Amino acid sequence: MVRKLSKAGPGSLPPSSSTASAATDSTTLSASSASSLLPRILTDELPLPKLIVFDLDYTLWPFWVDTHVTPPIKPVSRDNTAAIDRTGETFAFYTDVPHILHTLPLAGVRLAVASRTHAPDLARDMLKLLHVAPPDPSDLPPPITTSSSSSAPDKKAKKGKDSSAGGKPRRALDFFDAGAEMYPSSKLRHMEALRRRTGVPHEEVLFFDDEARNREVEQLGVTMCLVRDGVSWAEVERGVREWRRRRGVGEGTWRAHPHAQDPAAWQE
Repeated sequence: MVRKLSKAGPGSLPPSSSTASAATDSTTLSASSASSLLPRILTDELPLPKLIVFDLDYTLWPFWVDTHVTPPIKPVSRDNTAAIDRTGETFAFYTDVPHILHTLPLAGVRLAVASRTHAPDLARDMLKLLHVAPPDPSDLPPPITTSSSSSAPDKKAKKGKDSSAGGKPRRALDFFDAGAEMYPSSKLRHMEALRRRTGVPHEEVLFFDDEARNREVEQLGVTMCLVRDGVSWAEVERGVREWRRRRGVGEGTWRAHPHAQDPAAWQE
């Protein structure tokens, strides 16, 4: 049984009472219980960040990979949606994470990881071992096409093998096409490395993290969304709204447009 492991790190938000109580009972973090409804934020034709970056610990999964996991690790389920370590502890993503990883690329968003973990090799192994099963096709939005040249890599990625609904489960690591910066360092360094690799400006980046100290990335122009206890669809929606607010984007400044990510759709 997967359970949420406790944390008491500096600068992190305490878990909400509802999350904590659920974890105390029998928290299941499988994709099967993920929300079947997509947030309107992905289908409202307003702009989305070109790149969304996720921290790992207590953001994508409910543990510190360099503290709570004792290697070696191996799959514990037939579809590789959970892992077990040498001590018998079981690990998996937060409930909504698999659905989120599958869906955001279909909306034209690239994904990346930025983690200051002291066990980067183990973190990478976990991302390779944990697989993400395709969601029900009815839960997914139609792919967004765009005439913007800057989004060409997104269109190419969406044509890849098993890149949409259907197909076999894929390694979680494969969803982070923009890269995975995982090493002890400032998140400023992580963001600079991602900018050099992808060419995506900091202003087009939304970052999810559970530690307030990592707000330092906002001095670069990145929008950070501080999560209480893991990424969920509600947190994704909150983060995108904050990213739009910082850019001065709203229903009154963006006209309905079939190519929602095309800069030509900006309303003067």
